Amino acid sequence: MDERTGVFRVYRVVEAVPHINLFDADATRLYTVYQSGYGERQPAVDDLRTGDLVAATLGGDPDDSEEAWSLLSFERRDRVRMDFAVDTEVPEVAATLWEPGLERPASTVLEEDGKAVAECFVQPRAPLPGGAFVPSVLTGLVPMESLLTELPTIGEPPTDALFLDPDAPDTGSYSRPYGVAVLFTAGADELLAEFRERYSLPADADTRPEYDPYGL
Repeated sequence: MDERTGVFRVYRVVEAVPHINLFDADATRLYTVYQSGYGERQPAVDDLRTGDLVAATLGGDPDDSEEAWSLLSFERRDRVRMDFAVDTEVPEVAATLWEPGLERPASTVLEEDGKAVAECFVQPRAPLPGGAFVPSVLTGLVPMESLLTELPTIGEPPTDALFLDPDAPDTGSYSRPYGVAVLFTAGADELLAEFRERYSLPADADTRPEYDPYGL
């Protein structure tokens, strides 16, 4: 068994899949690890959430792509709370931001009381597996670690992230060629509350959609 030690971003996928995906923030590699079987450490593993940043040591076989790794040890360093709304309307700022033929994410700053406190991104579906936005986010396939570390225009780290998809995760066709991510800093108080209310995202709820992203 080999070991890998580093800093990882947690992507818990959904309850239908008994694994956790960990994105190596430095090596930009995605590891799949077991979600259960940790004995007395299981409650700490169960407390992990999508968006957590952990310092961890993983154990596994790098030559066996079918076998998951295990969390040998870990310590949570930070948490960017991630929420999801699917089959919903996109905010007007995103619809305005999108331009036909856009091949890379585009963003704009959102303000509260005249201060930049959030950034809204539109992510083209084209480079994502099957064009699926939310499944790609949940499995860690959207490269966003740099954004979760520091928002490019504001220069501050986000504390909350909302991922909005106008279509259902398992749809066969899309009404819009993009998904939306809104990342909020600690200064986004009323603005974050407005988005949560609009998309019915309670602050204490697990909003991951219930489906198997690997079954799509």
